[in-house]
Amino acid sequence: MKIVGVETFIAGNPWKNWLFAKVLTDEGLYGIGEGTLNYFGRTVETAIHELKPLILGMDPFQIEILYQKLVRDVYSEGAQIHMCAVAAIEIACWDIIGKACNQPVYNLMGGRCHQRLRAYANGWYRGPRTPESFAEKAKAVAARGYTALKFDPFGDAWRVLPRREFDLSLDIIRAVRDAVGDPVDILIEGHCRFNVATAIEFSEAMHGLRPMWFEEPVPHTNIAAMVEVARRSPVPVATGESLSTKQQYAELLKQEAVSILQPEPLNLGGLFTTRKIAGMVDAHFGMIAPHSAQGPVCSAACAQLNASLPNFLIHEVFDEFNEPWEKDIVVNGVEVVDGYIEIPERPGLGIDLNIEEILKHPYQQENALPLFKPGWERRQKQGMS
Repeated sequence: MKIVGVETFIAGNPWKNWLFAKVLTDEGLYGIGEGTLNYFGRTVETAIHELKPLILGMDPFQIEILYQKLVRDVYSEGAQIHMCAVAAIEIACWDIIGKACNQPVYNLMGGRCHQRLRAYANGWYRGPRTPESFAEKAKAVAARGYTALKFDPFGDAWRVLPRREFDLSLDIIRAVRDAVGDPVDILIEGHCRFNVATAIEFSEAMHGLRPMWFEEPVPHTNIAAMVEVARRSPVPVATGESLSTKQQYAELLKQEAVSILQPEPLNLGGLFTTRKIAGMVDAHFGMIAPHSAQGPVCSAACAQLNASLPNFLIHEVFDEFNEPWEKDIVVNGVEVVDGYIEIPERPGLGIDLNIEEILKHPYQQENALPLFKPGWERRQKQGMS
């Protein structure tokens, strides 16, 4: 079997253009992948087509060689943009392999370790940044069966939190805790916003509300700062979604400070490298909660990966809180039942793209998530007030 072509498609989701790839073979089998990256949909799409000549004629089963040709052999450091392009191709190759072997991808990565996957809801809090709005929406999410939910209460904060904003953020978390009760886990998203002092002060202030984790409270590029916060924070720190190499993970893990890691398969060039990193994390007694805040193909790929991980912790779910047409652009997309993902047994990723429906939602440049713009949590287009 040989790769004979790569096609790309963009679905214009209003808060982040989703980029999908379709890898074709000479035997008629094809696989689908994803390379979504916030502001860089067209950029990553171009990178996929620039990389395409390197893998035409290759056997899609040769994942490691494909990866080396697409990463090592180009001798460039493109970080997330580069790796998302690689991931779109690599994930599609796993889909092809699974279809050729008539096996789900998790059976090709060591087998199934879980009967179902605990999920946490994200993206559910679209609307005003008030304790009342967050509480109302959180209660509705818990009523759907979710046992965990994540949110960013911090508005457009950057580095510091003025006292009024500090108190409002804490009030939002308290309102969510009161709304869902003690049995539901709450996960606090920091989006790399703060300096070390602010992160530690806020972690200490919210500790009594028993959050499951404080995610990326300081910039991911400053591993020393992340480690300092992790050592001093009474709330467990989670991080890793923005890292793009195994070596960055090795640098973080050797500090023995963070035990909840969130590798993003797209930022890492696909599933195989992410699976290797999960093994590195396991050697440090850590748990894996892969980042999955992209499109529905990434969700399906993460479900396959998570099913194979003995140190899997929890699966991120945006799908139920995106645009209602998302369910129409994929066939057999990931579904959550009473807060858990039922693991599919279909070959490959277990899903397919509805290209006709995708074409109804074209790319728009303003489709992005501006995390430092006032009112971003309303998830309105950048040009709107």
